[in-house]
This record gives sequence, C-alpha cells and structure tokens, in this order.
Amino acid sequence: MKLSGEAFAGEHGFGIDPEVVHRVASEIKECTGLGVEFGIVVGGGNFLRARSHPLHDIERTTADYMGMLGSVLNGLALQASLEALGVQTRVQSAIEMHEVAEPYIRRRAVRHLEKGRVVIFAGGTGNPYFTTDTAAALRAAEIGAEALLKATMVDGVYDRDPKLDVKAKKLARLTYRDVLGRGLEVMDATAVSLSMDTKIPVIVFDLLTPGNIKRVLLGEAIGSTIS
Repeated sequence: MKLSGEAFAGEHGFGIDPEVVHRVASEIKECTGLGVEFGIVVGGGNFLRARSHPLHDIERTTADYMGMLGSVLNGLALQASLEALGVQTRVQSAIEMHEVAEPYIRRRAVRHLEKGRVVIFAGGTGNPYFTTDTAAALRAAEIGAEALLKATMVDGVYDRDPKLDVKAKKLARLTYRDVLGRGLEVMDATAVSLSMDTKIPVIVFDLLTPGNIKRVLLGEAIGSTIS
C-alpha cells in the first residue's frame, strides 16, 4: 500500500496530524486480522513536494533527498502508532540510518512479512528523480505483492482534474495503457510502466473515508482499478 504523504497532515496541510495517523494505524491493525501481509510505502509530500514547491536556490536533487527524509519521519510516526496498538512493525529505509531504521533488504522484508509484521518502506527508492509512487511499484514487485493499493486524497481516477472541472468523470476500471496514453496524472509514468510489466493491479481509493482500506481488501467496488 502506498500512503500519500499529504494525508498525514490532515486538514493542516503540513506536518503530521496525530489523529489521522492513529486512525490509519487502527484501520491497518484491523486489516492484519484478515491475514493480510502489509508492506507500506509512505510518501513525504506533507513536508516537501520537490516537483511543485518553489524551492528557489535548492536544486532538484537536494529537494528530492529532503522529501525522502520527510517520508522517514512519516514512517516512524506510523510505526509508533501501530506499535502503540500492539502491531509488530519494522521500518526499512532506502537511505541508511541505522539508529532509527533497518536498511532496505528484500529478503529481510519478506521474512518480516511472513512473520506477520507490518513493514514500512521509507526513503523512496533512495534515488532522486524517482517518486514514492515508483518506490511503491518497485517494492510491490520485489516482495511479490498481489496488488498495489494507492491510498490517496481523491476517491479514484478521473479523466480530468476534479478540483478544476466539476464535469470530470470518474473511471472505475482502466488499463495501464489508458493511464499512459491519456496522460492521467494518478501516478508517474515510471510507476505505471513498472506495474504493467509486473502485472500488479493498482487500486486507487480515498484514504480520508474511514474503513476504506478494509473495504478494498474485502473486494468492494470502490475507487478505481488499473490493470
């Protein structure tokens, strides 16, 4: 599952809202009772979005690393909330910082999942110019995920930006090539292409509606499915 960094901020628009993190952690705990193995990639957009922020003298590479560090903050916050609820977790960072997180090692991550632990992947891919959506598609492929859930701030994929056009139409089902060919900005092209190559379906849904994570896992037709 890819958790949008912006969602961590709640209505504040910046930073971490403890109430939001606690609610998401509570939903994840409930879902682990279904026997689901959870690998979670966290974004850092509640601290910095390198592609859209007026960074002035900060070059793109540095800004991307700053965003990766923001995702580590979110990962640690989610870990704290999950463990307060009795859920065993591990944070693995693509940028090594041994004092606060494990380095990302695929075999170790898979082993944690097999033991029922929730694994939180932070630090993106560890490389600038790659988004956390791409990190999510990559980690999903590496751990052999059955699906990639993109929990975000909108309730699905639209043919146009619903914030700018009230006539925007929600698309319940579409193909990877639809997303790429129509330039739909639900995920970056690298993430979509990788998901297409690995044949991992992507389900886009609204994280802000309580209970949606469980609804998706139980197969309810919410959000949009890219396959």
